[in-house]
Amino acid sequence: MKEVIVSNGTSIEIIDSPIPIPQNGEVLIRVIASGCNPKDCKQTLYLPAANSGDDIAGVVEAIGGGVFEFKPGDHVAAFHQMYEPHGSFAEYAIAPAYTTFHKPTNISFEEATTIPLAFLTAAVALYHDLQLPYPWAGVEDTVGAAPLLIYGAGTAVGNYALQLAQRSNLHPIICVAGQSTTQIREFMNPVHGDVVIDYRLGAEQTVSSIKHALGGKPLLYAFDAVSDHGSDRIIGSVISPEKSRMSIVQPRGRARLPRDFSIPETFRVPALLGVPDGVDVIYTSVGRVHSSEKQLGFVFSRYISQGIQEGWFRPHPHEVMPGGLYGVGQALENLHHGQVHFSKYVFRIGDTEGISG
Repeated sequence: MKEVIVSNGTSIEIIDSPIPIPQNGEVLIRVIASGCNPKDCKQTLYLPAANSGDDIAGVVEAIGGGVFEFKPGDHVAAFHQMYEPHGSFAEYAIAPAYTTFHKPTNISFEEATTIPLAFLTAAVALYHDLQLPYPWAGVEDTVGAAPLLIYGAGTAVGNYALQLAQRSNLHPIICVAGQSTTQIREFMNPVHGDVVIDYRLGAEQTVSSIKHALGGKPLLYAFDAVSDHGSDRIIGSVISPEKSRMSIVQPRGRARLPRDFSIPETFRVPALLGVPDGVDVIYTSVGRVHSSEKQLGFVFSRYISQGIQEGWFRPHPHEVMPGGLYGVGQALENLHHGQVHFSKYVFRIGDTEGISG
């Protein structure tokens, strides 16, 4: 099979590799479409060259021992285990069965591949790290109880967090975005005080607008889906200094740290993040759904199928890169330079030269 190996952030090499064999609890998927994420152009800056793709959508080819929910021929999407072999930038990929889900018929393979990593990151952030009520917790009305700030709501992770927060009936939701502010409004409920603030107005105006949206209420929960470009300082200016929680997707300097560097799940680093001492800052690592939080990964991987079928969840907008696997390099280059807004890059594997079908 053809497989992309990424090195130095954005360099790619397409090689011939043997088709992997699924082990116990694993699913072998013939990849129809693959998505990519910002971490794909970051991890090989400090890790060895690898097939860094993690978002899979395709057809089950084979299953390993103990897999009972899937069979060959099923249409699925899946989250590949990060930093392990057999990623999604290939004709065939491997995923744990518990982070694989059936693709509903009302979305395409291209739409499905925008979901796994970003959606599970949002779920880990909101429900494990910020400890907000689950969508099925039976909370009829949490309006005004505890405002939630989502910084970077135009990213796939931020947009999925917004959709989940709506499902959990958390209001007001205060979103910060840039070029995607118009699109974000489609997911908001202004009746309950939801607002979107354009950070391009400048840090001072952004802080002022957030405080106005809070209406005097303390900000106890913040999800920073960007964790860069001064987002920490802005959130640090508005979050309550006591009994509050803040989730970040990437500590500063993470890309320059060795793989074995360990970041505590909860930590306080005001000098680094610009937040008050009383704030619990949680590094949201989606990789935990393949280790300590397998149950969360299992449940939300199934919950998303229901959300798509019922229509309360929408996949993120996407752009299909030309050339199939040969488009991976350009996509990573664009991500590296911040040239994508409110969209995810997707690759149709069948569009790759030298691949038939």
